[in-house]
Amino acid sequence: MSITPFQSLACPLDGEPLELEGSVWRCAMGHSFDIARQGYVNLLPVQQKRSHDPGDSKAMVAARQRFLNAGHYQPIADAVSDTVLSHAQAAGEPPFSCLDAGCGEGYYLRQLASAMPGPQSLSLMGLDISKWAVLAAARQDDKQAPLSSWVVGSNAHLPVQAETLDSMLCMFGFPVISEFARVLKTGGVLLQVEAGPNHLRELREIIYPTLKPERSSDRQVPENFAHQHTEAINYWLELNGTEQIADLLAMTPHLYRASAEGRARAAALEVLVVTVDVRVVQWRRL
Repeated sequence: MSITPFQSLACPLDGEPLELEGSVWRCAMGHSFDIARQGYVNLLPVQQKRSHDPGDSKAMVAARQRFLNAGHYQPIADAVSDTVLSHAQAAGEPPFSCLDAGCGEGYYLRQLASAMPGPQSLSLMGLDISKWAVLAAARQDDKQAPLSSWVVGSNAHLPVQAETLDSMLCMFGFPVISEFARVLKTGGVLLQVEAGPNHLRELREIIYPTLKPERSSDRQVPENFAHQHTEAINYWLELNGTEQIADLLAMTPHLYRASAEGRARAAALEVLVVTVDVRVVQWRRL
C-alpha cells in the first residue's frame, strides 16, 4: 500500500508549475508559498476571494467533523471509495491521483485511504476554499507521513497543472466543469455526489413553511464529459439528541436559509429520523 501527497500543483498567480523546495512551493516566476506548520499551503490569492473569510466557518467545520466521524454518511463514503479504487485498479501505471474539490475536513479522502487494498497506490489532494476546513484536515494528518496535499484554494481557479489528475471528487459541492475538465487527464473520472429529491426531507419539512417543487431530473451532460454511471444511495438515519441534530443542520446550507423560527423548531427536537437520498454520478473526461 502506498499513499503520497499529490505534487503537480500550479501557481495560482500565473499558472506555472510549482516546485517544492523544503517547506516552500515556488514557481519559475519567483512566486513562493509557504507550507504552514500544520501541514497545508494557502494557494488562494486575495484577488480570488469574494469575502474576507470565504467558505465554511470554524463552527460549521467542527459540526461536520463530528457528524461524519460518527459514521452517519459511511455508506456514501464506501460507495465513493469503491468507485475510485475500481478505477485505480483498472488504470495503468500507478500512482492513481485523486483530488477532492471541496474536501472539507478531509473525511472522504481519509475513508478512501483506509479502504485501499495493499497492491494499489494513490496520490491524494484535498482542496477547500475554507481555511478552517483545510486546517482541520491537515491537523488530522501524520506529519511524518502525510496522507494528502492539503490546499486552500478555489474550484474556479484550481492550482493544479493541466491534465495531471486521474480522478476528482465533488461531494455536495460547487462544480466548475471547465476547470475540472482542464485538470483531468483524458479518460479521467469525475465523481459528483449530489442530493436527491428526498435528501433530508424530514428536516426540511420542519424548518421550512413549505418545500420548493423539485427540480427536473433531466441531467445535462457537462461539456467535454460523457456520463458513465449513476448510483442511488438511500437509507434511513436516526439521530438521537439535540447535539447530533444541531450538527446535521449546521453542516448544511439550510442553517442560513431557514428562518429563526425554523431553526428553533429543529433545536427543540430530541430525536429525528431523516432520509438520506444521494446520487453518485460518474463522468468520464473525453
